[in-house]
Amino acid sequence: MKAEQLTWSSPIVTQADRERQNGHRGLVLWFTGLSGAGKSTLAVECERYLHRQGIRTYVLDGDNIRHGLNSDLSFTDADRKENIRRIGEVAKLMADAGLVTIVSFISPFRADRDIVRHSLGEGRFLEIYVRCPLAVCERRDPKGLYQKARAGSLTSFTGIDAPYEEPLQPELAINTDQVDVEQAVRRIIQYLDLHESLKADG
Repeated sequence: MKAEQLTWSSPIVTQADRERQNGHRGLVLWFTGLSGAGKSTLAVECERYLHRQGIRTYVLDGDNIRHGLNSDLSFTDADRKENIRRIGEVAKLMADAGLVTIVSFISPFRADRDIVRHSLGEGRFLEIYVRCPLAVCERRDPKGLYQKARAGSLTSFTGIDAPYEEPLQPELAINTDQVDVEQAVRRIIQYLDLHESLKADG
């Protein structure tokens, strides 16, 4: 019934028009990994670098989104999936607007990340696996969440009593226990340059 009531409204100004104006493609850099792996740190540092180069960017951070758009969601498996579905739709819209959208979400389920990838199309979703051993993430524990999870006061916490499915073929995997932030950002930028990911068509 709902589909019969809806009509897709096609824009006059297209994604290609916006990209030509911006001078670069719209795409999504999707940072995934355990809490404490360094996703948010790398996301904001990547944005800082790209912004200085004249690239139009925006960071979507998991905690920030749960304060607003997704404040009604819990951490059950179903709500985690809905969390990623919503942010995937937002990221897709922002990429269509010609922005480089930098997403920092644990996004624990592989299938959910793949759905976002396929919705964006070829070359517009770059999965960056921020890889870090659980023991190192626990030592860092920047928000004190691992301590709460180990004590039993926080349940359904990824890596402790909730699963995390590693990417099988990410565009990039960065071991943040082995490289510093500057080295990690350099690797990301080198990847974008090498594969001409930001090059606007036409």
